Amino acid sequence: MADGEDDGFIRYDEGSMDSIKVEELTTAIKNSIDEDGMETSAAQMMAEHVLNFFGFNDRIIDNILEQEDRDVFYMLEDAGLLTTEREETTLYDGREWRIHYWLFEKDKIIDKIRSETKKDEQSRDDQNVYDEVPDGVWSSRG
Repeated sequence: MADGEDDGFIRYDEGSMDSIKVEELTTAIKNSIDEDGMETSAAQMMAEHVLNFFGFNDRIIDNILEQEDRDVFYMLEDAGLLTTEREETTLYDGREWRIHYWLFEKDKIIDKIRSETKKDEQSRDDQNVYDEVPDGVWSSRG
């Protein structure tokens, strides 16, 4: 990509709290789960589904998820795109209560997006200049 070109992705700075776009999460999912076989439409549906839970937040509470949704979240955790954390508190009656959360791994999502950009640039660089030369150029004129 040439300097000054916009690839459509948000530029995250360290500590940035910008929300993740559907396109960005779609790219990260496609690059994480099944680089060769996942259809973009399937990755986009998954990204939209996950982002519907998060909205503009960076973390959500686990108990809002149904088991099927939680399975998707575990798959994205295995891919490194989500992580969990928990908070413990003591209730008034002395019992311990644990609250589980899901969080985006923004740094890893950004790395997956950048790896796609690098692949695109490398594939453009790997193109053979002779592929664009018409066949008739090589015929003998003699």
